Amino acid sequence: MAAASRPLLERRPEGLYCEAGDFFVDPWRPVARAVITHAHADHARPGHGAYLAAAPAEGVLRARLGAGIALQALGYGEAVEVNGVRVSLFPAGHVLGSAQVRLEHRGEVWVVSGDYKVEPDPTCAPFEPVRCHTFVTESTFGLPIYRWAPARETFAGIDAWWRANAAAGRASVLFCYAFGKAQRILAGVDASIGPIVCHGAVEPLNRAYRAAGVALPPTSLVSEVADRRSLAGALVLAPPSAGGSTWMRRFPDPSDAFASGWMAVRGARRRRAVDRGFVLSDHADWPGLHAAIGASGAERVFVTHGYVPVMVRWLESQGLDAQSFETEFGGEEGDGDAGPGGAAPAEAGGSAARGPDATAAGADEAAP
Repeated sequence: MAAASRPLLERRPEGLYCEAGDFFVDPWRPVARAVITHAHADHARPGHGAYLAAAPAEGVLRARLGAGIALQALGYGEAVEVNGVRVSLFPAGHVLGSAQVRLEHRGEVWVVSGDYKVEPDPTCAPFEPVRCHTFVTESTFGLPIYRWAPARETFAGIDAWWRANAAAGRASVLFCYAFGKAQRILAGVDASIGPIVCHGAVEPLNRAYRAAGVALPPTSLVSEVADRRSLAGALVLAPPSAGGSTWMRRFPDPSDAFASGWMAVRGARRRRAVDRGFVLSDHADWPGLHAAIGASGAERVFVTHGYVPVMVRWLESQGLDAQSFETEFGGEEGDGDAGPGGAAPAEAGGSAARGPDATAAGADEAAP
């Protein structure tokens, strides 16, 4: 690795700062220039002077932060020079428009992963390994207990639950994060089972996905349904914050479920007080994290959020220079919607940044 007087990224009160380029990556306080990995609210915040993000994220970012933000959209693999730092973006496989940020300066290459998953997802570009000297990774599900089954198995389970409820004349209310998770579910379920209706927090994001060319089945707003009896047999997608609210009163005798990676932990479904729990995450599991880190070829790894101490110790045991960046990213809880906060599952035996119902409106995945 080329010698450098200072690290290419450092933590400042505003966020992760690249001094050589005079910009921040996913800052949590207002700054002049921000490079954004994806549009979840713990990574893309309002108030920055200028934004740089992947082109597929433009519609969602403008929907969430305002149509008038100063946004430069960059295609995957394209590069721009920012004060002598070469910046390029590569798919992270997390949600629509999610990107890993590659920074190159004086022969040194860093990659900031943002949030990512390595499992294929038809609603976003697949994760693409990027070689680097230093890899900055998340660790939301950085424990050996988190190992995802193939998504097709989870969707088969959701279909069977929905089909049985429809046969019994019951609505199937599936709580999921409004941005990313909801659209992935829409693309994965069997839409022939019945009508699909969505909460008002979900439907605008469905429109943004369709505008970006992502194929989703027809959906409508729950508020547009004139005859509530027609909701019997429907699949209803709603953010976790809708659970237990007056909004639920429009569904007579519904069956409810929650879709999240946290459903892999014993007791999570009980704490959510839902009928079913489906294990489905837009973050890498334990094997996926290791695969991504290994594919980067990095000699040094910084861990930003999730089960940080566990991941750092494991990486050190593998002979890597592993450290941590203290950040204000929320992991799966940072993908969540407004609602009561929750802690990471006690059974997990580690610490996560927060839990899956993050209180920042528009973030999209938090702890149960």
